[in-house]
Amino acid sequence: FLPQVDSANAGRVLASDAAVFLKKSGLTDLVLGKIWDLADTDGKGILNKQEFFVALRLVACAQNGLDVSLSSLNLPVPPPRFTDTSSPLLLSGTASNDLPWAVKLEDKVKYDAIFDSLNPVNGLLSGDKVKPVLLNSKLPVDILGRVWELSDIDRDGMLDRDEFAVAMFLVYCALEKEPVPMSLPAALVPPSKRKPLSVPGAMPLIPSSTSTKESHQSLPPAGILAAKTPLTQ
Repeated sequence: FLPQVDSANAGRVLASDAAVFLKKSGLTDLVLGKIWDLADTDGKGILNKQEFFVALRLVACAQNGLDVSLSSLNLPVPPPRFTDTSSPLLLSGTASNDLPWAVKLEDKVKYDAIFDSLNPVNGLLSGDKVKPVLLNSKLPVDILGRVWELSDIDRDGMLDRDEFAVAMFLVYCALEKEPVPMSLPAALVPPSKRKPLSVPGAMPLIPSSTSTKESHQSLPPAGILAAKTPLTQ
């Protein structure tokens, strides 16, 4: 990765160059800011080779649902993933289209039954219909907000059958005390939503603002879960 951001081969990376490169990880600016603060130990706005590797390691931690902290650096994680066509990851063989979907068939049948019981309209469930199911899990609201963000893959404020399965999968993972990832792993992207020729394990950058969704009758991610209504289910 280093030659891509250190074109002058000076052994250091400027903040501006690193920012452009790190954004390709698909992580939010908030998370990337934290990663930079931890990696740029002397606060000079420049990373040396060692610090750059720390930043890459923290990106990998965040992409795999681990805390962005120096204590995570010793944990075993797969290499970081970037949506860059010149990335060496392109040489690693299988495209994400070939990855088996993480949602097992027997689980998908169960999730589909819940989906159908919520009276989808044109094969879609609105945030209002999904909210009670999410809240019923008793998970923290911030976790449920992230579940909604990750499962609404096409950002239309609605969940189709496959997106709903992703949401249920993430909820059950969280109930098993597994961390909800910061960005959706490639294996969790439903085959129906996968783009051809994508970098293995990489997701396209998702705009952090909700302005693109304002033309739909959708709810901002945190908003769908803000009201903790008592559940009768």
